[in-house]
Amino acid sequence: MSFSKIRKEYYGYLFIAPFIIGFLIFGLYPVYNTLALSFTDTTIMSSQAENIGFKNFQRLFDDDFFWVAIKNTWFIWILNFIPQIGFALLLSVWFTSTRLKIKAVGVWRAIFFLPNLLVPAAVAALFFSLFSYYGPVNQFMVRGGFLEEAMHYLQNKAVSRSLVVFIQWWMWFGQTVIIVMAGMTSIPIPLYEAAMVDGATAIQMFRRITLPLLKPILIYIFVTSLVGGMQMFDIPYLLTDRRGGPGNAILTNNIHMYIKFASSKGHIGAASSVGVVVFIMTSVAALGIFYLLRDKDTSNLNGSLRKLFSKKKVKM
Repeated sequence: MSFSKIRKEYYGYLFIAPFIIGFLIFGLYPVYNTLALSFTDTTIMSSQAENIGFKNFQRLFDDDFFWVAIKNTWFIWILNFIPQIGFALLLSVWFTSTRLKIKAVGVWRAIFFLPNLLVPAAVAALFFSLFSYYGPVNQFMVRGGFLEEAMHYLQNKAVSRSLVVFIQWWMWFGQTVIIVMAGMTSIPIPLYEAAMVDGATAIQMFRRITLPLLKPILIYIFVTSLVGGMQMFDIPYLLTDRRGGPGNAILTNNIHMYIKFASSKGHIGAASSVGVVVFIMTSVAALGIFYLLRDKDTSNLNGSLRKLFSKKKVKM
């Protein structure tokens, strides 16, 4: 059948077919396969597998390291996401402000975005070299008289965890800035002009105009950052001993999944159970974000503007 014989109303289905096929093969099928494998005793070398029910999950929930991994993953993600969104909002307000008129905004955005282009493995290797026993950081601290002797930074729980938090923030806040700036520049300027005429302050305009209209962008940032944070692997894995760091301080969900796979002769079923739990946990958290940040009323913005303008008129 030639393309010319297809009815025009079906052209849309034809154009989206590559995405749907790709999603079914590379997106939906791996989720289904992981779920199916989590109920089996499949190993990487086994030719046959038996269904063992919920035994993989039972062993997983009895594993204390699994709960440590969950706690670490959430803790590290929250500690890097809060300053990430905070810096992004602050810098976006500065860069889009008509009052400040910051020059070379495009250059600053490119500089902040550059760390996101680096390979995580290379970044982990760089920080490993910087904070190693004979690394530049120890040389500077000892020669500068700040320390009497070199310190094993990567064997310290607080330092290793702080490094992972900093690297995750440093690599991703530039992308968040660009996304937030794109959302801010799409807000109609007449809204700010009307608020300024009524005497609204910058903080009031940010609370009543900018944040409500940025809500879809913020939801996207929250969810994508959450998904990436729950899959944290390369930076904490390569930074220290590849087993979760000193005292399992940077043991994350995916590192624990890899350990379950590697330490049990390639037990795919056990590793899949970790992936399923992480998937469910991430999905529930994402749905919670959608619920909490949903538009409860389509007239939220109008209501905020009416409150803002009415307060100013009363004062006048």
